[in-house]
Amino acid sequence: MTDSYPLATLEARELSCIRDDRELFSDLSFTLGAAQVLLIEGRNGSGKTSLLRILCGIRMPDTGSITWNGGDIYRLITGYNACTAYVGHKDGIKLDLTAEENLIFARSLGSSSDISLSLALEQMELGGYEDLQAINLSAGQKRRLALARLLVTRSTLWILDEPFTSLDTHGIAMVEDMVTNHLANGGMLAVTSHHPVNLGNADIQRINLSERSA
Repeated sequence: MTDSYPLATLEARELSCIRDDRELFSDLSFTLGAAQVLLIEGRNGSGKTSLLRILCGIRMPDTGSITWNGGDIYRLITGYNACTAYVGHKDGIKLDLTAEENLIFARSLGSSSDISLSLALEQMELGGYEDLQAINLSAGQKRRLALARLLVTRSTLWILDEPFTSLDTHGIAMVEDMVTNHLANGGMLAVTSHHPVNLGNADIQRINLSERSA
């Protein structure tokens, strides 16, 4: 069992995002705290991925602000990045590295958790594949390897873009269990998904960007 995460608060105020001269959303505000989920919904092109990239600090909102424990994320970007983990809708793994080497690389970029690499692979049902190059894994196995990076680093806020891509029903349930455990330890989650998300009694705040587009 991972130790509880320190209490933290993510607050967005009056965010707007413009892409290709089109306003995707505006006047978007929310607060996310320990053990809470931000579920971002909306049709394709409504700005879901753009919002996640803003929350990661990869791009800036056109207006508005985002704070982490009261500090602007763009002013304390290194400290903020150490508290967050992002998995996009693409796997983002290095195909020429083995499964284990991918986790070693991921761990080198963040704070290590107390979970061993072998246990993380076992939990994602990749035990026995540690020495196999990622290019030889199936699409579902690549996705599980991408998500295994969350287990080997210690990040309070998980930011996940369509995490269930390429996963079967069993794989989806496995990831839902992983997220539920993260929340039980005081972690936080911002997520987009075209699939129903079953996180038990989690405190979920839903934002539908289709209702905010022009």
